[in-house]
Amino acid sequence: MAERHTPGDPPLTQPKPPSQIELGTDPQAFLDRYWQKAPLRIPGALPGFRNPLSPEELAGLACADEVEARLVLERAGARPWEVRHGPFQERDFTTLPETHWTLLVQDVDKRVAPVGALREAFRFLPDWRIDDIMVSYAPEAGGVGPHVDHYDVFLLQGLGRRRWQIQRHPSLEWVPSLDLRILARFEAEEEWVLEPGDLLYLPPGVAHYGVALEPCMTYSIGFRAPTHRELVSGWMEQQVLAVDPESRYCDPPLRSSADPVEIGADALERIREILTEALRWDEDTLARWFTAFVTEPKPGLGGVPPRRPLKSATVHRRIRNGAALRPEPACRFAVTGARNGYRYLAVDGRSYSYPDAWHSALRPLCAGGVVPAGVFAPFLDDPAFVALLTELYHHGALHVGHEPG
Repeated sequence: MAERHTPGDPPLTQPKPPSQIELGTDPQAFLDRYWQKAPLRIPGALPGFRNPLSPEELAGLACADEVEARLVLERAGARPWEVRHGPFQERDFTTLPETHWTLLVQDVDKRVAPVGALREAFRFLPDWRIDDIMVSYAPEAGGVGPHVDHYDVFLLQGLGRRRWQIQRHPSLEWVPSLDLRILARFEAEEEWVLEPGDLLYLPPGVAHYGVALEPCMTYSIGFRAPTHRELVSGWMEQQVLAVDPESRYCDPPLRSSADPVEIGADALERIREILTEALRWDEDTLARWFTAFVTEPKPGLGGVPPRRPLKSATVHRRIRNGAALRPEPACRFAVTGARNGYRYLAVDGRSYSYPDAWHSALRPLCAGGVVPAGVFAPFLDDPAFVALLTELYHHGALHVGHEPG
């Protein structure tokens, strides 16, 4: 079954990317009425849709190192709903039963260009909110059981038919001793059958249960939803790094203690002053931290430094002579709005400040795809601009093409 495909290989197939999903209403009306509020089935959401990946290609991807892949066996495993983790070998697929199993592969959009092109259809939402596109394949009766996701998801049917059942307010009780978190009590309230090109939007917390009616593939466009604990922890971590490691507590003016076992109010006030100073922040600090935070790469993803570094002068010459630039799809890019004439660009957890005048050149890199040399031409005489492009290249976030001819 497996047709091997290594990340970085040329695209497997080349369908025309959809421009935007047809929501049945304008994007703002969808956001107002449905986003994080109510499920919505959208038949024929992608007119002219062609499945961008075959089951064999997906299985081949699941055999690659550093690709997060799982096999879920409802039956015929060592236990009910057994989960097996990749990378897999071809024999892992040839020994599977005919029904009741599912293959799931994460972050396919970052490894296969035609799948990544599907993101374009969802760009009425902020890029930083999209986490990944997970692709699943299942034979007849395959699924992963009734469950709940705590993030928004669009479920795009790519091949075959799948029946979806949902429950809006499930009881969060789980079947014990399973590899998956499967709801112990699931009562279907609504049901649809999705065909290729159909889309189902589910807000966080809506229980759903998908079962393949025939061999099928589903593309799950999942959105990032950091927990408050993750946000606070990430923020505090960067604040701690800004504290002088040599600074130590010193007493306020002391008086003879009436009770030596008691921590006095003056000591607590001094501690409050230290913590208040350490937690002090401004809008620039917040923007720089958050862009870095939301672009931290997952394990196995992110840029790989080139084997042959280039000097800034070489990067300058290549672009001046017509070489295009291409951002690495496995990298995460984010940029802030302008503030005091500057913006912050972050790539894979590294943050850079740049003048707003450069934005017309750097924004296309964040949007993805090949960017022609002419976009950068107005800024090539600025050494700081070329130095930034060179640094991105050295981190593996940017590919510098060769000069035409």
